[in-house]
Amino acid sequence: MVLSSNCNEVNLSDSNSDSSNSNPTTSYQIAIVGIGCRFPGGANSPEDFWRVLCDETDAITDVPSDRWDIRSFYDPDPTKPGKTSTYRGGFIENIYDFDAQFFGISPREAALLDPQQRLLLEVCWEAFEDAGIIPEYLAGSNTGVFMGGFTLDYKILQFSESNYHLMDSHTATGSMMTLLANRLSYMFDLRGPSIALDTACSSSLVAVHLACQSILNGECDLALAGGVNVMIKPNYTIAESKAGMLSPDGRSKAYDSLANGYVRGEGAGIVVLKPLSKAVEDGDPIYAVIRGTAVNQDGHSSGITVPRRESQEALLWEAYRRAGVLPAQVQYVEAHGTGTPVGDPLEANALGTVLSTERPDGQECYIASVKTNIGHTEAAAGVAGLIKASLVLKHHKIPAHLHFQKANPDIDFPSLKLKIPTSLVPFPETDGFAIAGVNSFGFGGTNAHAVLQEAPITQIGIPGEENLDPNWGYLLPLSARSPQALQDLARAYRKLLTDGVFTNNTSLHNFCYTASLRRTHHQYRLGVVGKSYTDMADLLAAFLQRFPII
Repeated sequence: MVLSSNCNEVNLSDSNSDSSNSNPTTSYQIAIVGIGCRFPGGANSPEDFWRVLCDETDAITDVPSDRWDIRSFYDPDPTKPGKTSTYRGGFIENIYDFDAQFFGISPREAALLDPQQRLLLEVCWEAFEDAGIIPEYLAGSNTGVFMGGFTLDYKILQFSESNYHLMDSHTATGSMMTLLANRLSYMFDLRGPSIALDTACSSSLVAVHLACQSILNGECDLALAGGVNVMIKPNYTIAESKAGMLSPDGRSKAYDSLANGYVRGEGAGIVVLKPLSKAVEDGDPIYAVIRGTAVNQDGHSSGITVPRRESQEALLWEAYRRAGVLPAQVQYVEAHGTGTPVGDPLEANALGTVLSTERPDGQECYIASVKTNIGHTEAAAGVAGLIKASLVLKHHKIPAHLHFQKANPDIDFPSLKLKIPTSLVPFPETDGFAIAGVNSFGFGGTNAHAVLQEAPITQIGIPGEENLDPNWGYLLPLSARSPQALQDLARAYRKLLTDGVFTNNTSLHNFCYTASLRRTHHQYRLGVVGKSYTDMADLLAAFLQRFPII
C-alpha cells in the first residue's frame, strides 16, 4: 500500500540538464502511480519485492510437487527425450488460491479460469489500491489495458485429449490469451484499448510502450500495463531445455564467466500509468516517471533466437532521443541479463557502447538483472525490471546483482564504463534528476527499452489538515467482503503500523485520509480511533484477539 504523495514543488518541463531540452519530446512524461505484483520469494507487494531485493534473496527452489513430478521429467543428460536437464525455478506460492466471490465469479467458471487471469485480477486490484484509485470510479472510463502473455500452460492442460470431456461453456474464456487483458476491462468496466500481446520475454515492456503511446495519442487517460507467467506443466521447460536456453544448475549468472543459461520464473506485475501533470494535480503517489520508450526488431540475425547487437544499440539511441536524455546521464540500467553465454556479451557491449558515449571517467553506469533473484519471468520479465528500476529510483539505492564472481571474458567492463553492483549501494549522486533505463528482449527478436526518471518532489496538501487539533483522534476505517477477509486485512494493517515501512515518513493524517477516501469500502467494516500509530496497532491487536481466525 502506498499513500498519497508527499513533497514541495514540481516543474513538469524539468530535465537532467540543458542538453535534454533540445529534444521536443520532453512532454513524454508518464507517471507510474501504482504497482501490483507477485514474484518468487514472497514478493506480493512493492514493499515485499524491495525487501527481497535488498536482502539479496535467491528465490529459486526445486519444482514444487503441486506443479509436476520432477522425478518423471528430470535427467541430467540433455539428450534424453522428453526430459529437462534442470529441476529448479522461481515459483509463486498458492497460485491455485483465488477469492472468486470477491470478483463475482461463480465457482464453476473459476475452476476453468487460467491462474494467469486470476493473478492479474488480484494484482490489478492491488495496483489500484496502491495508486489510491477506487475502481468503481473508473467504470465507463477510457482506461486502457495492455497485458503481455507468452506461455499458456492451462490452455495446454484443458485442451489435452484426456480432458476433452471436461470442456464446457467457460473453457474458451478461461484459457484464451486475449482474456489476459479483456478480463480486466470487463471486470472493471474499462472502455479504453484492451490488448493482450505476445513478444515472448519482452511482452510486458512492449505492453508498457503501447500503453504510453496510447496515453500520448489521447486514446486513454489512464492505462494498466504489465504481464504474467505461470508454470503448471513441464512442456515449455522441456522445450527450452532442449534448445539449450536453461541453466542446468538453476541459476541465472548474468554477465559472469560461468553463465550457462537462465532459470525460468513465475510472476505477475501491473503498473498504473497516467500523465505526470494529471498525477501531480490529483495528488497521486509517484514511483517514477517514464521519459521515453522504444521498440524494434533484430530482423534476420544469425539465428531466430540470437540477438543482434546493432539493433540493440539502435534501440537505445532511439529511446534516449525520445526521452531527451543523453546516454551519459544514465546512472543505472536494469538489464535483460538472462545469463546466456551468447546474449550477455551482446547486450553488455551494446549498452556500454551507447552509454559510455561522452561519459566522464570514473562515472561508470551500474547494470544489474533481477533475474538473478527471481529467475526469468518471461512475459512478466519486462515489467519486473520496470518495477525494480522504479523502486531503485524511489529509494535511491541499487540492490546487489547475485551470482557474479568473475566477469565474462567477452565483456570489458572498464572500457565500456559499466559496473556490476555486488552489494546494496547508494544511487550515484547527480546534479539533476536520477535516470535509469530498463532493457528487455524477446527470444523472437522484439526488443524494448524504457527510460525512467525519479519522481519530482511535490507537496499535495490534505484537505483540512492545517486546521486539525493535535489532540483529536483519527479514524482508520477498514472493510472487506467477508469476516475472514476483514480479519486478514486488520492483521495486514497491524503489521504495516508496527514494521516502520510507512510510520517513519508518513503522517497519521495522511495514512487515515488514504484509507478513508482512496479505498473501496465493502460490507464488513471495522473502524478504530487513535492519536498515534501505536494506539491503532493496539486496537487492531485487541480486535484480532477478541475475534480470532474463524
